[in-house]
Amino acid sequence: QVQLVESGGGLVQAGGSLRLSCTASGRTFSSYSMGWFRQAPGKEREFVAVVSRTGDSKYYADSVRGRFTVSRDNAKNTVYLQVNSLKPEDTAVYYCAAAGGAGWLFRSTHEYDYWGQGTQVTVSS
Repeated sequence: QVQLVESGGGLVQAGGSLRLSCTASGRTFSSYSMGWFRQAPGKEREFVAVVSRTGDSKYYADSVRGRFTVSRDNAKNTVYLQVNSLKPEDTAVYYCAAAGGAGWLFRSTHEYDYWGQGTQVTVSS
C-alpha cells in the first residue's frame, strides 16, 4: 500500500509559478513510476506528466511541455511538479499517482495504482 499526499497548490496570477510536491509513505517509492494529472471543474481528469522510477525519463502533455517540469527525489520519497508561466486554463485540482506496472510511460488513469487527494491550483487572469 502506498499513500500519497500532495502539497504546494494555491492562488497565483497568470505568468506565475508554483512547486507542487507529492510525498509517499512506505519504502517502495522507487518501485513506481510517478505521474501528475489534473482535473478542472466539469472536465475529465487529464494527464500532465510522468517520470520513470529512476527519474531519468520524463514525458509531458503537449499543453504543458516547456512550462512544467517533473522531478523526483527517491531518498525523500517525493515527486515534484514545477509549474511555470501559468495560465488561467491551468486552473484545476492536481493529483499525483503511482504506477507499478512494467515500463514507465503511463498516460491513462487506469494504469495507476495509487492516487493522492489532490491540491488546488487556481490561476487568476
